[in-house]
Amino acid sequence: MSRAIEFNHVWKKFRRGEKFNAIRDAVPNMVRRVLRREVVRTHLENREFWALNDVSFNVEHGEVVGIIGPNGAGKSTILKLLSKIMEPTQGTMAINGRLSALIEVTAGFHPELTGRENVYLNGTILGMKRQEIDSKFDEIVEFSGLKEFIDTPVKRYSSGMFSRLGFSVAAHVNPDVLLVDEVLAVGDIAFQSKCAQKMRELLNSGVTIVLVSHNLTLIQSLCKRTILLNKGQVMKEGPPQEVIPFYEDLIYRQKEEEFRHKVESGAYQVKIQTQEAISINKVTLSTGSSSGQNTYEVFAPISLDIEFEAYQTLDDPVFLLDIVRADGVLCCASNSRTGGVKFETLKGKDALHIDLSQMNLGPGIYLAKISVWDKDMLHPYIIRNKDFFKVVNTKADQRLKGIFLPTITWSA
Repeated sequence: MSRAIEFNHVWKKFRRGEKFNAIRDAVPNMVRRVLRREVVRTHLENREFWALNDVSFNVEHGEVVGIIGPNGAGKSTILKLLSKIMEPTQGTMAINGRLSALIEVTAGFHPELTGRENVYLNGTILGMKRQEIDSKFDEIVEFSGLKEFIDTPVKRYSSGMFSRLGFSVAAHVNPDVLLVDEVLAVGDIAFQSKCAQKMRELLNSGVTIVLVSHNLTLIQSLCKRTILLNKGQVMKEGPPQEVIPFYEDLIYRQKEEEFRHKVESGAYQVKIQTQEAISINKVTLSTGSSSGQNTYEVFAPISLDIEFEAYQTLDDPVFLLDIVRADGVLCCASNSRTGGVKFETLKGKDALHIDLSQMNLGPGIYLAKISVWDKDMLHPYIIRNKDFFKVVNTKADQRLKGIFLPTITWSA
C-alpha cells in the first residue's frame, strides 16, 4: 500500500532578492524548463542558495507528523512544495489522497470578488466540486462568522476577516492529507478556539496531518513523530520527546552565539577610563560540588566566584551583578553594598563569592554581567561581559516558560 506522502531527495533553490509569486510564476517556469530541456544544476550561482538540500521523508496514512526548526530552516518551503504552490528544483514527491493546505489560507482569493464568490473560487482550487461546495456553503459561512459580510467584496475585509474565511473554506474540504502551518494563530481568541476544535475533529477522523509549528507543547501533544530541519536539511527524526530537546539545544546555541556577538559588538559597553584601575581575572560558575560549568538544570542552585586585582587604591568600590537574558531582558540585579560586603579601601588581589541559590530561571541563555563602580556608583572602573550560562530543562514531559519559575501550589 502506498504511503500518504513520499518526499524523495528534494532540493529547492532560490535566488536572494528574487520575487516569486507562487503558482503564477511556477507554471511558466515549468513550461520554459520543459521546452528548453533545461538540465537542473546542482551548483549555486551568484545570490542563489538551497532552501532545501536533499530532504527525504515519508508519512504513513493516518499519521500526524510535526516539522520543527529555526526560522529559515525550510519548513514552509516543504509545505508549499507539497501543496504544489511551487515545484522542486530536483527530486520527486507524491501525495496519495485528497489534499488540503492550511498554510497561505487566502492564497486563492480574488480581492474584487465577494466573500460568497471567493468561497466557490477557493473551494474549486482546493479540489471541491460545485455540488460539494453548495452542500457545505452554509456551514463554511457559519464557521467563519462572516454571514453579514458574505456578499461584500473581500478587498473591504480586514486581515482577520480574510483569514477567517480562508481557514473556514480549507477546513471543510474533508481531506485525506492536511498540511498545517501555524493556523491556530488565525483571528481572535474566540475564532482560535473554533480552529482548535476543528483540528481535534480532523485528528479524530484519521486524516494524515503534517504540522509545522513553533508551539512545542502542541507538537508534543499531537505528533507521534517529529522532523527537525536546520538550514534546509533534516537534522533529526523520531518521537517528539527525543527530537524536541535536540531542537532546544540547537536554538540555545544559536541564541548564545547571537548574544555573544551583540555583547562583543558593544551593545552593553560603557566607556570607561583608559588606565585600568582593577581587573577581573577569573569568574567561576558552580552548582553544588560541580564548578567551572556553564549549563544548569532549571531549579539548580548557582554560585559565582570572582577573582580580581586592584592596581591602585580604590575607596569604597561597589561590585554589581546583572543577570541578563539573551533577548536583553534584565532578569535581576544585585550589588555588594546591599549584599553586606563593604570594602573601605581596596588594593591588590582578592575574591568575592556570590550565592545565587535556587534562582528558578526559565530555560534560556543568560549573561552574568559583572562590573565594579566608584563609591557613588556614577563611574564604572570595569565592566565584564564574558560569562554566559545556559539553563535547560531535560524533562521533555514538562514545557517550562517564563523568566522565573516560582514554586506554585495548586489545590482544590
